[in-house]
This record gives sequence, structure tokens and C-alpha cells, in this order.
Amino acid sequence: MLRAARRERTERTPVWLMRQAGRFDPEYRALREKVELPLEDLFRTPDLAAQISLLPRRFGVDAIIIYQDILTPLAPMGAKFVFRPGPILESPIRRAEDIAALPRIDPASSLGFVADTLRMVRTEVAGELPVLGFAGAPLTLACFLIEGRSPGTNCHITHEVMAKRPKDMHRLLEKLADMTVEYLLYQFHSGADAVQLFESVGHLLSHEEYLEFAHPYHQRILSSIGGFGPRILYVREQYCLELMAQSGAEVLSIGSAITVAEAKQRVGNVVAIQGNINNQLIADSSLEDVAEATRQCVIQGGHNGHILNLSHGVLPRTPFENGCRVVDTCRSTICNESSLNEQ
Repeated sequence: MLRAARRERTERTPVWLMRQAGRFDPEYRALREKVELPLEDLFRTPDLAAQISLLPRRFGVDAIIIYQDILTPLAPMGAKFVFRPGPILESPIRRAEDIAALPRIDPASSLGFVADTLRMVRTEVAGELPVLGFAGAPLTLACFLIEGRSPGTNCHITHEVMAKRPKDMHRLLEKLADMTVEYLLYQFHSGADAVQLFESVGHLLSHEEYLEFAHPYHQRILSSIGGFGPRILYVREQYCLELMAQSGAEVLSIGSAITVAEAKQRVGNVVAIQGNINNQLIADSSLEDVAEATRQCVIQGGHNGHILNLSHGVLPRTPFENGCRVVDTCRSTICNESSLNEQ
């Protein structure tokens, strides 16, 4: 996976899945029932978070991403989300005074459980698999803070703040960007081999909003954490590939709006590509269709600067065997000259 992130040709295409340690896995569901902890407490319990992180190892993925949430670092800033079942913030951050009151945090003193989880996972995999850290991008975090919940298919209040109070929005984004730099550096220092920055509200942004409120902060964060390991940028269902390629990321994780072949054609050999089987197809299709979609994606990547993943996280309704079929098919699909010509 790390060699693919460096745009090297690999003997086969590496694979991991966003939300691979989650609700579609029967072992995860059994553990949740056994421990009976709310999510916000489960994230803060390193031995359990490490155990959950490692569950996908048994079905053959090529990287372990730590079990955590993009909202985790907001709690020490005074914005603690609880999950009932989705994320809920008691007092959304909307006024200039709310933004000014958000403190700067020290990850070592307030997020030590994340470092403990990383170290436990790294010790367990013993160098056999890379360990991935991650963080939410500033605009995504801002959207959760302003809406007070998961934005889902809209973030009306956030759009209003961007349009009518852009200075307040930029003040919030600057604070979140500074926090994210320190948080990701902390993860690298704690053992992460690579990190992914999630702009999970990318599909809700116009090009103008992306250009003003997302892209500059991607650049700011990614330029500040270079030299420690591959940096992956995920911008959900955005068409701004050329801007993404200017972010400083070594890997662009793409949604299903374009194909891997088109992405590689548009950005050339400047960055590696991660993705991009449709997560709804994996949830709702037959094993045969899942295998064929996986095979076509692998062929388009050509074992050359490509990491197989989904367009977004594994959906809870996804049959476990479908997720396993993605991994198995990816590992067994070997591209030769004739298969590459199928593109």
C-alpha cells in the first residue's frame, strides 16, 4: 500500500476499505453488544479501539486504519459530540463569540487515547501492515459544529454562514486547520505510517465554495505535515481533481462520479489514486456483480499508483460477504497486457 502511495508499480493492487472496522462486520456488532459502551466512550478506550481496528486483518486488507471518528478532537475544544445513534452536539457553534471561545488544544494531553490506540495496533501488526491515521478536514468539522449534527444531504446553516458571514467562517476554519495540523502530526509521531484527510461534505459544495473554503485549508494542513508518510486527501464526489492534485497530497481518494481511468488521465503521474467502487453497489449487488466491479476497477488502476477502496465508507446494510468479495477479488486480480487493453 505504501509503495502504491508513492506511485510505484506493485505486483498486485493493495486494498483497504473506508469504515472497514464497523457496522457491517458481525464480530464488531457482537463486540458492541458485549461491551455496551456508547461510541464516544468506545473511541476513548484504547484496548477496545485497537481490537476493533484490527478486525479487518482477518479478511485480508492491506492497511489498518485506526478505529476513531473525525469528531474526536472537537471534544477537548469544548464541542463534545454524543452518538444517539448519529452525532449530536448540544450547543452548535454559530456565533462569533462561540468561535472565539474555542481553545487551542494539546493533543498529547487531551487525545492521548488516540496515540495509545495507534501504538497498540502498530505493536500488534509488527510491521506486516501499515497503520493509517486520519482527521476531518476543517470545512467538514465546521459543518458538524454549525449544524450540530451530521449534515447528511444538506448543510443549510453552514451555507448561510459561508455566504453572509465569510469572515466568521474563515476564523473558524483557521482554528480547525491549526488543530488538525497538530493532531495529524501527533498521529505521525505516535506511529501512523500514513494519514487521510476527510472532506466528507465535499459533495455538498459548489466549485466556488470548495475553492474558497476547502482547498486553501487542505493546502495549509498537508503542507505542514509533509515528510512523515503519505498524505491522502479524500473529497467526496467532487470533480475538482486538478485542485486536489495541487493540495500537497500524495494520494487522491475519489468518489464514484468519475472512473479511476479518467482520474489517472486527468492528473497523470503526479499523484496516486485511491478508490473507487461505489459503496452502494457493494451494499446492494450480487457477489458476481461486486466481483466484476472490483475487477474493472483494478484493471483501470493497472497495479500502478492505485489503491483500491470504495467511493465512501462501507454502509451498515452491506452484507459481510460482499465486503470480503471486494478484498478477495482485488487480491486475486492480476493485470497483464491483455487486461490493461480492456480499458
